Amino acid sequence: MGTVKTETRKAVRIAYLTYIGSYGKVPFDTSIPKLYEWVKRNRVMPGFYPMCIFLSDPKTTPPEECVTELAITFKGDAKPEEDIKIKDLPEMTVATLSHKAPASEYQKSYDTLASWIMAKGYTVSGPPMEIYSKKPEMVDGQMIIYAKIMFPVVKLERP
Repeated sequence: MGTVKTETRKAVRIAYLTYIGSYGKVPFDTSIPKLYEWVKRNRVMPGFYPMCIFLSDPKTTPPEECVTELAITFKGDAKPEEDIKIKDLPEMTVATLSHKAPASEYQKSYDTLASWIMAKGYTVSGPPMEIYSKKPEMVDGQMIIYAKIMFPVVKLERP
């Protein structure tokens, strides 16, 4: 697990597909290629790494009702199409942690990030996001995930 830090994310435009269901069953293998095909059809420039925005709290939402936006950033003019939507993400400050570990250790990474946010006087200001730097791979019988986990944050005012 990496070091927690804050960084400023530039405003970006994303193309995304919405998935409703368990976070453990997000259909990366079909959704991400579909987004890159859309990019080709629209002749826009894609970003390097796919991402997800997790809109539901899995601690309070039944797994079958969790909402995920699978996305890629892009530059250029394009139009939404069927189930592919477009939106702009504003510039934001995020607390971030690199997760390069088995999928079974995801919760540990999220807990570390959440603890750091509270300890440093920040509050979460939006849904968590993950950017994937490479495809998951099997290592010694475990699925290793390469994700940059991010929470939008704002600094709390101290009285």
